[in-house]
Amino acid sequence: MSYAPRLKKEYKDTIAKALMQSHGLKNIMQVPKLEKIVISKGLGAAVADKKVVDHAIDELTLISGQQAIPTKSKKDISNFKLRKGMPIGAKVTLRGDRMYEFLDRLITAALPRVRDFQGIKTSGFDGRGNYNLGITEQIIFPEINIDKINKISGMDITFVTSTDNDNLAKGLLKELGLPFKKN
Repeated sequence: MSYAPRLKKEYKDTIAKALMQSHGLKNIMQVPKLEKIVISKGLGAAVADKKVVDHAIDELTLISGQQAIPTKSKKDISNFKLRKGMPIGAKVTLRGDRMYEFLDRLITAALPRVRDFQGIKTSGFDGRGNYNLGITEQIIFPEINIDKINKISGMDITFVTSTDNDNLAKGLLKELGLPFKKN
């Protein structure tokens, strides 16, 4: 028997059926799925110091369990001393088992470590069924050693779903365990 992440197994066994019943879907293929999670980090200080990008790539690789890549600028902006092709951030895209493993660690280990945590905002949906979450400190992840970081920085996490409906996407993410704020 092969290994399957806890949330992936739970989605197949219970969450898909619960979403069908709660939203009145007639076919199992109408049930939304989590397609990918993108973790990205924009670094304004990377223009002056190239090592900032390397540290960000190392941190994202530790957090996600997958090699991160640098993002490069698309055009010249003279006010920011930015040239086309300069590295200005880092990102990693998770799919499949790694995506579910990261989501499980985010929900069970990282988010409870946020100071004065009341839940995540429901205003992060983009109208197309995707959810954006901003994290202000990378030290909430247990993989990051506080003694070895040189600067506390934040990151953006984007959850891409297979639906265009924000209510369906919110139902999916809530069933997967994301702790939304109660209004």
